[in-house]
Amino acid sequence: MSMARPPMSKRRKFVADGVFYAELNEFLMRTLAEDGYAGVEVRVTPIRTEIIIRATRTREVLGEKGRRIRELTSAIQKRFQFPENSVELFAERVEQRGLGAAAQCESLKYKLLGGLAVRRAAYGVLRFVMEAGATGCEVVVSGKVRAQRAKVMKFKDGYLISSGQPSLDYCDHASRHVDMRQGILGVKVSIMKPHDPEGKIGPKTPLPDKIQVNDPKEEEVPTQPQPEIVEYEAAGEE
Repeated sequence: MSMARPPMSKRRKFVADGVFYAELNEFLMRTLAEDGYAGVEVRVTPIRTEIIIRATRTREVLGEKGRRIRELTSAIQKRFQFPENSVELFAERVEQRGLGAAAQCESLKYKLLGGLAVRRAAYGVLRFVMEAGATGCEVVVSGKVRAQRAKVMKFKDGYLISSGQPSLDYCDHASRHVDMRQGILGVKVSIMKPHDPEGKIGPKTPLPDKIQVNDPKEEEVPTQPQPEIVEYEAAGEE
């Protein structure tokens, strides 16, 4: 008789979930780098585990007749020892490519690998992000840019917060390593998304310091009062 598996403590469960997400994100980031990978979401149901891959080019993620998505499903199932037919992958298209930090970081990486100047590539990403409707954007490139001495170049546009809960809700960060001939460059892109009441391109919750002043209500101006005329009947004399 086999012994029952002891229940996992909540601390161990949270650590195991975090390690699983980090390793899965790293694997998909390396595999789908050229297909505009923008993030992953894991949904655990009692029947199966659903993994939703967000990318700008979902056709390349799915592959011809769904071949590539089946290969990814098989690789993830074997690596993390999922039971047969207990994990399923879906591809979700990112509506606003300019508001995804991962997609823009990959774009900047391939621009630098193609030989484009750092300043021109960074300003191109900044302009594309701001035209997509972002509140603010920051691009940081560090390493041996031109000379032998390493330095850090920062390019910023718009309004970007960096502390508190709103920075977790509104800001999206991504970083990549670029293998250049003179050494490795570090690239980091931070994007602050706009407020969206529908929650499609940005968070629903407004910023805590956002104050909305409503227009005053229209009041009816009273007209000039009219004097009341009261008629009295004279009493007849007897």
